[in-house]
This record gives sequence, structure tokens and C-alpha cells, in this order.
Amino acid sequence: MTGIGSAAVVAVAGVAAGMINTVVGSGTLITFPVLLSLGVPPVTANVTNTIGLVPGSASGAWGYRRELTGQRPRLMRYGTASFIGGIIGALLLLVLPQGVFKAVVPILILLALALVVVQPRLSKRFVSADGQHGEPTGRRRLWLWILILATGIYGGYFGAAQGILLVAAMGILLDSDLQRVNALKNVLAGLVNLVAGLMFVVLAHPNWTYVAIIAVGSTIGGQLGAVVGRRLPQAVLRTVIVAVGLVALTKFVFFS
Repeated sequence: MTGIGSAAVVAVAGVAAGMINTVVGSGTLITFPVLLSLGVPPVTANVTNTIGLVPGSASGAWGYRRELTGQRPRLMRYGTASFIGGIIGALLLLVLPQGVFKAVVPILILLALALVVVQPRLSKRFVSADGQHGEPTGRRRLWLWILILATGIYGGYFGAAQGILLVAAMGILLDSDLQRVNALKNVLAGLVNLVAGLMFVVLAHPNWTYVAIIAVGSTIGGQLGAVVGRRLPQAVLRTVIVAVGLVALTKFVFFS
């Protein structure tokens, strides 16, 4: 594939990832395998992908700004968990041998794909749609903070489907409707990407060409996700994500 062709493929993947991250929360399963298919080493692909998706996360959060109204206390409280988790996850990626990443990623991809498939049930079961926005207290608040911390560690290390994990955790322990939970998810996942991305800028070696392309594409995709994505059939998005994720899994198991 020519340089222009590769750039075009990455750009399309970036737009798709930005949109899917805003709506569902597993856009890494689009961009990551695309980078692998272009010959980018796994850890470099992960680092490049994380940095490139930061602007897309910000774009998606801005698109959901109406649903963030009144949620500043939540953002301040649980943002600390995402911040700390992102640092820990990024450090694990940088410190652990690349062989560990190559061994663990197929498992993480399978987990992410499973979460993509069961997300509708999680949302229906755990996310209240009654419009009440109560706050957890005591142990419930502590458990939510810990779950968001753990999700941040996962997101800083790999990131695929961390948004779905966040929706599940907040759906269980917050009394809030799905759109407000999704808006909060966009900010927290974006914070993890930002913290991890800043560390990777300083301590890792991303492919800056692909970083720039994914950044532009995901920014556009974030806006599309906020404006159009909520109207698209969720089943279609999930089918695409699962298909691409299976390609990524095959690439890891048989060709890496």
C-alpha cells in the first residue's frame, strides 16, 4: 500500500474510532488493528493510537456538553480516579516487557469484544432512565471510585472498551440516565487517554505521522458521534466493532 493509501486508511479509521468512542466506547478496536495491518509494532501501535485519540475524546466530550450540566462534582470526584489509573496503566505499558503486552492483548481484545456484545444488557439492567440524578454515598461511592480507578489502569495500558467498562460501573452505582452517564464516560475516558498520552509523548516512541492523522480523524468522528451517532443503529456499530476486533485478534495470534 502506498503512503497516501496508508494515510487514507488511517484517517478513515480515526473518524470511525472517534465516532464509536463517543457513542459506544471501543474505538481502539478500529484504529489499533489498522495500525497493526500497516506493520506498526504492537506497543508502538498502542502508544500511537492512545495519543491520536486524545483530541477525539475532547471532541466527543464537547459534543455531549449539554448532558454534562450539573455533573461537575462527579467529574472532580471520579476524575481523580481516572487520572491516577491512567498514570498507572501507562507506566505498566512502558515498564513491562513487550512480550507481556503481546501475551495479554488477545485476552483484553476478547474481553473488549464480549463487553461490546453484552453492553445493551448491561445498560438496560444497570442504567436507570428515570431522570433522577442521585449520588452514591459511603461504601457505594468508594466502590465506584475504585472501579473507575481500575478502569483507568486498564485504559492507560490498552484502552479498548474502557468506555463500556465505565458505563457498566457507573450504571451500577449511579442513579442517572444513560445519556448523562455516557457524557461522564466520555470525559473520564478522555482524561485517561490524555494522561497516558502525555506520558507516551515524553517516554515512548510513537509514529507521529499516524498520530496526527488519527488526531484529525478522531476529532471529526467525535463530533459525528455526538450529532449523528446516537441516531445510528447500535447493532450495526457493534457488528463492525466485533468484526474488526476479530481481525485484530487473528493478527495477534497467528501473525505477530
